[in-house]
Amino acid sequence: MVFVLVALVVLALLASVHRYVWRRFVGDTTAPGSTLRTVGTVAAFVLPLLSLGAMTSGRIGAPFWLQQVLAWPGFLWLACLMYLTLALLVGEVVRPLLTRVLARRDAAAVARATAGTGTSGTAVDGTLAATTSGTRPRTEELVPAGRSCPSTSADPAPATAPAAEPEAEAVRDTEQAAPAAPAETEPAEADPAAPASATGLAHPSRRLFVSRVVGGAAAAAGLATVGYGTANVLRGPSVKRITVPLAKLPRAAHGFRIAVVSDIHIGPILGRAHTRRIVDTINSTSPDLVAVVGDLVDGSVADLGSAAEPLAGLRARHGSFFVTGNHEYFSGAEQWVNHVRELGLIPLENARVEMGGFDLAGVNDIAGETEGQGPDFVRALGDRDRGRAAVLLAHQPVVIHDAVEHGVDLQLSGHTHGGQLWPGNYLAELANPTVAGLEQYGDTQLFVSRGAGAWGPPVRVGAPADITVVELASRQA
Repeated sequence: MVFVLVALVVLALLASVHRYVWRRFVGDTTAPGSTLRTVGTVAAFVLPLLSLGAMTSGRIGAPFWLQQVLAWPGFLWLACLMYLTLALLVGEVVRPLLTRVLARRDAAAVARATAGTGTSGTAVDGTLAATTSGTRPRTEELVPAGRSCPSTSADPAPATAPAAEPEAEAVRDTEQAAPAAPAETEPAEADPAAPASATGLAHPSRRLFVSRVVGGAAAAAGLATVGYGTANVLRGPSVKRITVPLAKLPRAAHGFRIAVVSDIHIGPILGRAHTRRIVDTINSTSPDLVAVVGDLVDGSVADLGSAAEPLAGLRARHGSFFVTGNHEYFSGAEQWVNHVRELGLIPLENARVEMGGFDLAGVNDIAGETEGQGPDFVRALGDRDRGRAAVLLAHQPVVIHDAVEHGVDLQLSGHTHGGQLWPGNYLAELANPTVAGLEQYGDTQLFVSRGAGAWGPPVRVGAPADITVVELASRQA
């Protein structure tokens, strides 16, 4: 029941956001019945359906080719929707300011025009009320047809009164300064940059102009951000290096280098080429040990087994180790554990191995609890010699308190993606003790990688992908 309610709330929120985006980008900037409005309206229905298909096709067992077809446009639209909406919200602040500037510009243009003809007037919805010095022109010659004559404080001159020659010249001058208003047209056809005195539709035209300027700027900013973030993912992770001193690490193990990689997320979008880039990057660092700390895949072995095969090319003096992440339990964790073992990686399922100068342990992800395969710290660390340094591989940072309790010196984790899409890092901080980097908890240090891939949209903004070489340092050295 709770799941259904949450799903309904999410769907309602998405529908509201899509409605807002359509109104600002399409409804406010295009004419009813125009081709652009039709295209924009169709896109407003098709794109969210593609996103829904991208998110659910894997879970319902759709053919892998269909997952691939839906993934790119569906997930990219989610990223576009997020940044287009943020840009529009900024535009809501700019919109009234720009409208005010244009209104002042139009008023100044009217003042200059009237001053140049010896008249004074005020434009109200395109109607010019003008008075000349000395005498008043005939109102039927000054006011556009179909509009009421502005009220005056004095009675109009009798119709029988002969017009003096200077008065006739003043009337002709005024008529040239204030021509008859053009016929009503769609706002889209009015000159958006024209001053108020030049059109009979000053306010609709101004609103149209402001909507197009703000909408165009928001579209440019949002789409450019998504393009930049996509390029960040497709060019592969960069290499970071940090040094972590451990009090119990013997002098002989000083300088031991662990290449930490998490959240590779091989799937319908990031496939074999993505895996090959990561393997080549890791091998270029010549690590002593490789630690793959979960969320390797988004899909079954049958669909993605070949895309994971480049992992067999990992090279490290002391081997490559793997622990499960939550996405393995969405994709068949047992099958993937067996598959990575065939590729030469060593799974640590609540297990521990002794390295030259420290213990290396690994625990299953919390998501495994639904299958009776959750983390077991007693099994992995309960009977070890606490006089030795211990390094723990655990996908989610939230288990740090268990690590502290069991005397772990360093925990290596992933899961957060560093937030992946700014401002997602602020949300990630609510659910994780550390979002990215190295922090101290009691006698235990926690390092969280931003990950090497991306989940959902293949986009990273403010959280670049990385592979981190953690160099262990002995305080005795």
